[in-house]
Amino acid sequence: MMADSEAEFDVLLLTGRFEVRGSSAYSIRLASGLEQERVAARLVASDAGCLCPIERQKLAVREFSHVTTPLWGCVMRQFLWRELRQNPPALIHIQSHKVLSLGRWLAQKLQRPYVVTIHEHLSPCERGRIDPATCRQVIAVSESVRNDLINRLKVPANLVTVITSGVETQMPHGLPMPLEPGHIPVIGTASPLEIVKGLPYFLGAARQVLEVRNHVEFLVAGAGPEEANLRRMSRDLGITGQITFIPNIRSFRDALAATDIFCLPSLQQGLGTTMLEAMAFGRPVIASGVGGVASVIRDGQTGLVVPPRNSAELARRMIELLDNPTRARALGNQARRLVVEDYNVSTMVRKTAAIYRVALKPGA
Repeated sequence: MMADSEAEFDVLLLTGRFEVRGSSAYSIRLASGLEQERVAARLVASDAGCLCPIERQKLAVREFSHVTTPLWGCVMRQFLWRELRQNPPALIHIQSHKVLSLGRWLAQKLQRPYVVTIHEHLSPCERGRIDPATCRQVIAVSESVRNDLINRLKVPANLVTVITSGVETQMPHGLPMPLEPGHIPVIGTASPLEIVKGLPYFLGAARQVLEVRNHVEFLVAGAGPEEANLRRMSRDLGITGQITFIPNIRSFRDALAATDIFCLPSLQQGLGTTMLEAMAFGRPVIASGVGGVASVIRDGQTGLVVPPRNSAELARRMIELLDNPTRARALGNQARRLVVEDYNVSTMVRKTAAIYRVALKPGA
């Protein structure tokens, strides 16, 4: 990590529990990239157990367990404040709305400005938590999230800037092209196993595909509260022999590399960072036309778009790609070009550092 003496200023990246999901990957990539912008980053988390030891040491993550819980939170936040007040950061960057109340409290106690990144569409009860009087900028990961903040939650438009999440664009060594001849095709999805991710519709589509195509495998990567329900549904549908669940992973990269076609069946989506990772691997994507997906996927050009909650249409598009590998690979190539140009980590970090500099200007 960069020495403080070499940096223009330092920023505290405040996050909650690290999980295998897009918002956690965002924090890791941002913390790793800010050195190139001469910004020293300190990363504080409530739970960093998901990180591998090497990554945790490299990022110098400070862990304050239970700092976001109701019972021990008040005690732990005092420990955090006492540590930070000896050498307060120039700026606090709150990494998600889940730690917004903690970040606001820290900013007030340390008398420092803050910015916050919003990765998803918030519920109405969240509207009062973004205070224009103390927040310097709200970073929305897509135009959809920005419009929602402005139009539905009444956050001032001049306070909200879109900076899309960036992903690594280097292809894994030896990665085969999607739907290469001679192997059984794999259709996969990867996300936290939550209701909003729409995974029952993926399983329903898998059943319909298997009714007409025997030699297809399906993959569900991720963990979460819906895992038991999804496994039960796969048994009820009679597809357990063709579907693999991979819950115990530190990243989605290996799972994405194993797929030929990637599906994002979400019911609501801020942007879709894992979808962008699949696109960076040159995988053709089929995604629900919700939220920030529409700003990335142009149907028939950079992927295929289906209505949410529609297993039949999802299955139809899966079969469409299985029947035409050449078109599937062309979609994957177009998707990769888009991500390399517009959704890379360097661009995300550069734009975020520019927000920091504006926030730290006198009178900002």
